[in-house]
Amino acid sequence: MTMRHGFRSLIGGVFLLAASHAAAEDRFASEGSFDIPAGAHFSQDKLARIGEFFRKEIDNGKIPGAIVLIQQHGKPVYREFFGIRDPDTNAPMTADTIFRLHSMTKPITSFAAMMLIDQGKLKLDDPVSKYIPSFAGIKVGVETGEDDKKSLDLVPPVRPVTVRDLLLHTSGITYGFYGKSVVRTAYGKADIYDGDFNNKEFADRIAQLPLEHQPGTMWDYGHSTDVLGRVIEVVSGKSLLGFEREAFLGPLGMSDTAFFIKDKARQARLAKPMGWDRDFRTGRQNRPDTYQEWESGSGGMISTLDDYTKFAQMLLNGGEYDGKRYMSAATFKDMATDHIGKDSGVGRDYLYFPGDGFGFGYGFAVRTDAGNAKPPPPGSLGELKWDGASGCYFIIDPKQDFFVILLEQTPSERQRIQRSLKLLVYEALEN
Repeated sequence: MTMRHGFRSLIGGVFLLAASHAAAEDRFASEGSFDIPAGAHFSQDKLARIGEFFRKEIDNGKIPGAIVLIQQHGKPVYREFFGIRDPDTNAPMTADTIFRLHSMTKPITSFAAMMLIDQGKLKLDDPVSKYIPSFAGIKVGVETGEDDKKSLDLVPPVRPVTVRDLLLHTSGITYGFYGKSVVRTAYGKADIYDGDFNNKEFADRIAQLPLEHQPGTMWDYGHSTDVLGRVIEVVSGKSLLGFEREAFLGPLGMSDTAFFIKDKARQARLAKPMGWDRDFRTGRQNRPDTYQEWESGSGGMISTLDDYTKFAQMLLNGGEYDGKRYMSAATFKDMATDHIGKDSGVGRDYLYFPGDGFGFGYGFAVRTDAGNAKPPPPGSLGELKWDGASGCYFIIDPKQDFFVILLEQTPSERQRIQRSLKLLVYEALEN
């Protein structure tokens, strides 16, 4: 389907989409549960509404294009390419299109760390300072004063930041491009992205900044996974990408998953947002076509549909792919278990990105309950998910044995599109 979609089809798609959303919401509300019984299969007629939705978004100029894959029982049940990958050249969306993953890098880095833990080379409760000495002197920022007269007192942490904290985002390390606290402001003003640098230098720069919270007390999204990337380097004796390629990217055949694009031919395959949607600030991670030393384990990777499909299938399989086990079943179960629930002592504020009904495992959100929304968002207990600032998104549903991958470069529209896609996917499930 091209971007030139007939007016009649567009209007019909609008009404079909609205009816689909209403039907899905009524269904989940009437059943009194978001959790569909196991053994469901997908209706191809209902899956077709996904196409109506994305063609509408493209026709309305909201996004340039997208790829959607739903794979159940190891086989694709829906695999569609919409629109274009580059608004500057009108190059079509194809299977070899390369996407900036942004925070969908984090599960890859976290999996690498959990492999080292599984092998006994790294421990969850190891202090980060064991591998990054500059963390021995890190401080916690405590705000004093009121409103525009706030200042920051620096106090010692009650305990060291651990590898577990980095995986759970309970380290107190934050980002500086959202929120208004004094610590976040300090991150935003610090020159942590200046010059060309590697993971060692970046981790040392982070260690000079105060923590937003005491370690282990609050889920706070930030550069924790970047610091984890440096820990992986120290333990493995290799660069982050070097270890990941040797441990699982190479054996899985994820040849297009990397941090940079060095050759012009591959640069032409890079997806781009709409021209008006390219101002999202994510530091240097937003330029994979410009070589730099920093291999950002937090948000710097690029990948393709075929590559991320293999990673997602491995996660759905509990750490195994094509007869090869990359992580023990017990370690993967621990990775995919919520560790910040009611009795963990970990708080959540208004910036809790996993969302209502979700806890957090070692690298991604884990569905634990229906949440407080009425009706609750669709899904299954034990669902794993994460997304990135560019719009890329995955859902892994072990109960129904399927996963969903959405690849797009649409920073401004991503959250709305992800919610709509998830509703359409689960509305298409039938027992």
